[in-house]
Amino acid sequence: MRVHLLLLPLALAACATLATANGAPATPPRSAGSKATTPDAALLGGYHWQLAKATNRYGQRIAAMFVRSEKPLQLDFDHGRVSVRNSCNGMGGNYRIVNGQLVVGPMMHTMMACANFMLNRLDSLISVRLGIRPTITVTRSGGTLLLQLHTKAGDTLVFTGIPTPETRYGGPGVTEFLEVSPQTVPCNHPLMPSSQCLDVREVHFDANGLKTGTPGDWHVLAQGIEDYTHQPGVRNVLRVKRYTVKNPPADAPAVAYVLDMVVESATAGH
Repeated sequence: MRVHLLLLPLALAACATLATANGAPATPPRSAGSKATTPDAALLGGYHWQLAKATNRYGQRIAAMFVRSEKPLQLDFDHGRVSVRNSCNGMGGNYRIVNGQLVVGPMMHTMMACANFMLNRLDSLISVRLGIRPTITVTRSGGTLLLQLHTKAGDTLVFTGIPTPETRYGGPGVTEFLEVSPQTVPCNHPLMPSSQCLDVREVHFDANGLKTGTPGDWHVLAQGIEDYTHQPGVRNVLRVKRYTVKNPPADAPAVAYVLDMVVESATAGH
């Protein structure tokens, strides 16, 4: 399926709801916990930021920004770009932090129409707020990092920081491609007798995304792949990141696999 990109206008009708009564900037609130500081690119890039709270200048919850509780709106910062996930369309654009404000350039987005009207609307709700130079700060509440975006209109968006695999495992992962057999196979595990494991083999792709070389031998993967849920009868080719686990517990694997994307998917026999 072809995906078309276009500029997402930031001056949408929703802007009208963001204007303050007197035009004066509102004072950003302070969260309980550590002092609010302006984050750098390294800190932003080390976490997935999931929307936990959104309020207007009166402290009222902006319910329209919480469409799917199981998939909260998420911001990812990587190499000078910010991406929006779990809205209707995938969106992204370049960003800078200038004088404590998040400055986002013109955002590109996939052009899809979601059946859920509220999900469609979520695209504009977040893009408008990202496009008007909100103040950006980070605080620590216990062991959790909280990212706050505060607009001149008084809207406050609070995002919870979820460590990326690179942060959790202390370094970059190695990209691999694994073909997963449609059916799981019995495997022996000292803590889980009669368990089932994935049957996988390594495959290779060239720079153009075409399969190359000879696949590796099928073997039992005696551990799961983070963020991947296997469906019996479905063959998948996965792009994964492999990480070294420092000081793993006894009987635990010394490596971890994290799903990056599903490259191919087909039912058995196809």
